[in-house]
Amino acid sequence: MPDWDTRLVITIDGKVLSPISTFTPTFTLQKTVIHSIESDNVGAVHQPQTATFTMTLMAMGPNVAELTKYALEGKKFNIQVAEQTGTDWTFKKLLFRDCLITSAMPSNVVIDSVPQATFNGIILGFTSDKDIET
Repeated sequence: MPDWDTRLVITIDGKVLSPISTFTPTFTLQKTVIHSIESDNVGAVHQPQTATFTMTLMAMGPNVAELTKYALEGKKFNIQVAEQTGTDWTFKKLLFRDCLITSAMPSNVVIDSVPQATFNGIILGFTSDKDIET
């Protein structure tokens, strides 16, 4: 069983704001097939690519309030891997740059567990291991 010592975190201005409990990115790569009178499927028109995400944070401390404030201000932030120790993560470095929140959904306060908040947003830039200097 791997020892998960790395996790995704939100950083704003180089400061870690919060770890992320769940993160689901979605990449939309739309293409429309072009047909001609002589033949089918002769090419494709590439539409603009989009990258969106849904993430969940534990609502402990000021992290959710601070991220909601940044959302209302339209402030960009990064989502990146924070590798503490170990080599069990797919990427040693991963960075979603210039993310913006498009909606925030805090959960109800519950007695028996930590409340969570779900955020949806867009990713304006992406960098992986090969793009980041070590």
